[in-house]
Amino acid sequence: MKIFDDKLNISISILGFIYSIFKYFRKHFYYREWKPHHFVIFIPFFILLYSWEGNMKDFISIKDLTKEEVLEVLNLALELSENPEPELISGKIVGSLFFEPSTRTRLSFTSAAYRIGGKVLGFDSPDATSVKKGESLRDTVKMVEAYSDIIVMRHNIEGGPKFASEISKNPVINAGDGSNEHPSQTLLDLFTIKKELGKIEGVKIAFVGDLKYGRTVHSLTKALEMFDAEFYFVAPDSIQVPEYITKELDEKGMKYHICSEYEPILSEIDVLYMTRIQKERFEDIEEFNKVSGVYKISKDTIVGKCQDHMIVMHPLPRVDEINIDLDDTKHALYFKQAANGVPVREAMFALALGAKKSTAPVKEEKNVEENNKVVCSNHKCVTHFEETTNKVIVKDYGKFCYYCGKEIK
Repeated sequence: MKIFDDKLNISISILGFIYSIFKYFRKHFYYREWKPHHFVIFIPFFILLYSWEGNMKDFISIKDLTKEEVLEVLNLALELSENPEPELISGKIVGSLFFEPSTRTRLSFTSAAYRIGGKVLGFDSPDATSVKKGESLRDTVKMVEAYSDIIVMRHNIEGGPKFASEISKNPVINAGDGSNEHPSQTLLDLFTIKKELGKIEGVKIAFVGDLKYGRTVHSLTKALEMFDAEFYFVAPDSIQVPEYITKELDEKGMKYHICSEYEPILSEIDVLYMTRIQKERFEDIEEFNKVSGVYKISKDTIVGKCQDHMIVMHPLPRVDEINIDLDDTKHALYFKQAANGVPVREAMFALALGAKKSTAPVKEEKNVEENNKVVCSNHKCVTHFEETTNKVIVKDYGKFCYYCGKEIK
């Protein structure tokens, strides 16, 4: 845990101070000679020091968390929404590094920090930083680490935040890395589902739109695996959910359906999760044009055709996939969903910084191998841009990049 380094330094400093006092008393007042084994009486002090507050933690990938850790975040978010703590992280500074555009994620992280006593510094575009001059991600992270207590990062390079967490002594929160993952969005999605439906366990959810590049879809699918959800993936073949995700679902025996239309399943699902076709993720504009606007919903296509309790979610921004006439219906939850980002991110800050002690069991890192060369074939992976240890996670059904999560073939 990252807080260990800080406490170790504190312990060494205090130990040195105590030893100086002993030397002084032995010389001037005390007849008995103090020896190293006498320091055993201070063991309880150091035990107290190391249990003094919660360990700091990163939030990089939803699959790094146990089910208990996920529920801990959701429960703390609910607690903070009902009983605000305006001094919870007083004196802490958030380093906000947004290498990609953002409205909801960046502003809700900023709002969350201010609401619990923190301060924020950073940038919302790399064009105004030394990145424009060629500074590496490694050096940027090391500099911001010196100016802040925690780093929130969004990056177009997949695995960038994971890499940052390796080289930073401060906790790192992934605010979205390319088409890979978006754990804070996933946690607020789960918070919304639980709050509105009263449960997460066993929900039936349909993801509609850009499932290939949609990091929110990837993260939420991985999270809902823990809650025995049933999945409907609705997309054209060219932007259907990646194979590495369905492989994982197969391995775990999860129920899922590959679909091309959403209308036939409206009477079966609890959640309709719409996504924008992300033009900026396509390398070939012609491929984007083929699928642009393929799914559109409105009041006419939803009301009276779905289950009464069904909710419509969207990570936003929307373009033309949801007509505004749906906004005032009871099914539309996307604006409440976005607002839920504030208490959820407050909870993430509190747990990441150790302001609230985590009691949930953590997941152990298993079957990780290091390589002396780049082995990930994903050309958008951080291993192709920064000097890393090129780690690989070995699973029964394949090898996967430690940083971007893509399968290594």
